Amino acid sequence: MKRIYSEMPESLKGTYADYSRNFGFSWKEFVATVPSPLFLVTTYKSNGLPNACMQSWAAFTSADHGKGFYAILASVNKRGHLYQTLREQQEAVINFMSADYHAACMATIRNNAFEADEIKASGLTVEKASRVNAPMVKECFMNLECRYVWEKEIVPGDDHVMICLEVLGVHIDEDHLEDRTGEEGLLYNIHYQMNPEHVMKTGHDYAAVLQKKIDVMEY
Repeated sequence: MKRIYSEMPESLKGTYADYSRNFGFSWKEFVATVPSPLFLVTTYKSNGLPNACMQSWAAFTSADHGKGFYAILASVNKRGHLYQTLREQQEAVINFMSADYHAACMATIRNNAFEADEIKASGLTVEKASRVNAPMVKECFMNLECRYVWEKEIVPGDDHVMICLEVLGVHIDEDHLEDRTGEEGLLYNIHYQMNPEHVMKTGHDYAAVLQKKIDVMEY
């Protein structure tokens, strides 16, 4: 039997799924618990220093009959450095880290002063991109060079926007050419999973790798 959730269950009240709405999250995200790829978006601030912003809630898709490949960032805060620098510079790099560098990339959340080199301050290394004026993170095994295309509010007047970036080039570490989805590959952001019928505890989000692979189609 399937349960239907259109209103927040009483059991979720007072939990992380409830009070996280103060950070812009719906309780439905915690009930659905759909993983999203986890990555670090890097740009240059107006003072020339690198900006780094952890992101998730995104999709990657082709368009224009396969002529273009695009990243759709579904939730960018209008008050943050990422939004400001994307509007100013129109270019960025999306950096995918392995589990080994997750902590260092997460440290950019604390090292986010305007006067800081947010990549260096977090123990990471800046590399020069080849097609855009944006810093790449050397320790990340895959980097997507991107340019700004458009933005749209999902709900008019919201403080977050959806932003579309066109992927112009892809850098992949040689050690990951065979596999980018295994234990040393892509990380996924997962909202803290809780049973909406019987909540035992609360907690924060976590990063995970998808370890089981299932072949579903051959061409």
